[in-house]
Amino acid sequence: MHPAPSVILFTVFSGMGFGFLALLGLGVLTASGWTAFFLWGLGYALAVGGLVASTFHLGHPERAFRAFSQWQTSWLSREGVASVATLLVLAPVAAGQWLGLPAPQGLGWIGAAGCAATVFCTSMIYAQLKTVPRWHHWITPVLFLAFALTGGLILAGQMLAMPAALALSAILFLSFRIGDGQFPAAALTTGHATGLAHLGRVTVLERGHTAGNYLLTEMIHVVGRKHAEKLRIIAILLAGILPALVLLVLPLVAAIPLATAIHLIGAMAARWLFFAEAEHVVGLYYGMR
Repeated sequence: MHPAPSVILFTVFSGMGFGFLALLGLGVLTASGWTAFFLWGLGYALAVGGLVASTFHLGHPERAFRAFSQWQTSWLSREGVASVATLLVLAPVAAGQWLGLPAPQGLGWIGAAGCAATVFCTSMIYAQLKTVPRWHHWITPVLFLAFALTGGLILAGQMLAMPAALALSAILFLSFRIGDGQFPAAALTTGHATGLAHLGRVTVLERGHTAGNYLLTEMIHVVGRKHAEKLRIIAILLAGILPALVLLVLPLVAAIPLATAIHLIGAMAARWLFFAEAEHVVGLYYGMR
């Protein structure tokens, strides 16, 4: 599918932001005064900035508020509701630490659970789609949650960031292996798409039109195998392995910004592949499989 920059920025930055906010809510990273203002502000900026970036891909961004009304059936709507509720729940905790005011610790725990729920809802926007076999698997929500947790731990400079980063690289490698087998396992062909499979092997002689259309632009994206393999290696190395090495050998003051920058580059490469390698079944009508 078409790897839109706005959606890549949305999923990468909001995931890290909510992961970081969850750690603040749990009290894993504590601060007061202006230090607390900076840390909470950073978490909110990443989370909210990522959510705002997602609207850039909409044809009518001014109508984005309507997505909140479909929470009973839409994972996208549930994500919107969960994100707003989470940010509101954590606001008193953030203000309390900044201004030195008492705030119920339970709000921090509820907010942390809301952060996890928001990231899970984001992942289910994609994992629910049977029309994209590569995404329709349990590994998709695990991968999104692993990115959020690892990004938050790296940004917070926690010791657990190193094993989490290495685990993330392993999960990312596993997601590539599982994803590669999903479309073949579904055994879908042009014959199934057209309903003519009972007649034998069906091929596309000529497309229904010569000009481009929305489906070809958004649902069908071809990435070269060699380029994909190189990007996979880059993503696995930069998303987890190199940040863990940086955190191990460098002083924390220098390690946190460098490891965060490296991790973000790897996360963007991984998320670009997440979309670019995803094959939508509509491609069968165009003989793209």
